[in-house]
Amino acid sequence: MNEKLDQIIDDFTFLDDWEDRYRYVIELGKALPDLPDDEKIEENRVHGCASQVWLVSEKQAGDDPVILFRGDSDAFIVRGLVSIVLTVYSGQKASTIARTDAIDIFRRIGLVDHLSAQRANGLNAMVTKIRETAARTLAT
Repeated sequence: MNEKLDQIIDDFTFLDDWEDRYRYVIELGKALPDLPDDEKIEENRVHGCASQVWLVSEKQAGDDPVILFRGDSDAFIVRGLVSIVLTVYSGQKASTIARTDAIDIFRRIGLVDHLSAQRANGLNAMVTKIRETAARTLAT
């Protein structure tokens, strides 16, 4: 794990009320840098999300490269979920990404149980797309 993710987990533990937790997720989304419009293309879109979600990856050199991810969404809460997912995966080696299931982290903080079915499907689609990107990177 990393310090930023540890901080998010600690913050969720500290917040008792789910309205406060949702506000926190929205604040995380507001802090996420916008993707430029030229990257909000079909190739970068995450299918399976009710909202529009885009993920962009950039891999570094090597047999097990570090992969950097950027993302965006047109919905406030989903944008916050994107931020948490990126905190889990971006800047990690491809092998680590391929074997890490961010959904476990969302379960630990209790967020999975409080997402609508559509948002949970979108979250799963984001995680799947990122892990598949890492697996393809390792296979090439």
